[in-house]
Amino acid sequence: MTVRFQITPQGEVAILPRAEYERLKKVDEEMQEDAGTARLVARARKEVAAGAPLLPKEVVDRLAHGENPIRVLREFRQYTQIELSVAVQMTQGYLSDLETGKRRGPLALHQKIARALGVPLELLAPIAVSEEEADPVRFANRKRAIAEIRAQRRRR
Repeated sequence: MTVRFQITPQGEVAILPRAEYERLKKVDEEMQEDAGTARLVARARKEVAAGAPLLPKEVVDRLAHGENPIRVLREFRQYTQIELSVAVQMTQGYLSDLETGKRRGPLALHQKIARALGVPLELLAPIAVSEEEADPVRFANRKRAIAEIRAQRRRR
């Protein structure tokens, strides 16, 4: 490899063959990637040391393939639907509907489920919806009742 040095107004620069420059650039990119990976590994180790749960590859694969996280994590923790529904104070039928996707639950419910299963809420939050989306009939009734109360107050 032939490298020439040249003095410029910005300082001394090295002039090297293009192939060598590309090789060095690739080495630098790999080093940056390795440093990023090292940061991720260090963060993961810190989280595990702080008590974050470790999930088996099979569980992670099922989650990654789009299976319902409530069902996957419930089965991982070896809970029956009845046991989990009692733990979070909901009916088994509602839990079944959540697992099959027939219904969607609010974030507060997913927090209870995550706590009962001993997993981070982040694993369940993506399937949570707002209170209104979770129970539109109840919210429609609530809106109607509020409108009636306001109408009564205006008449007074």
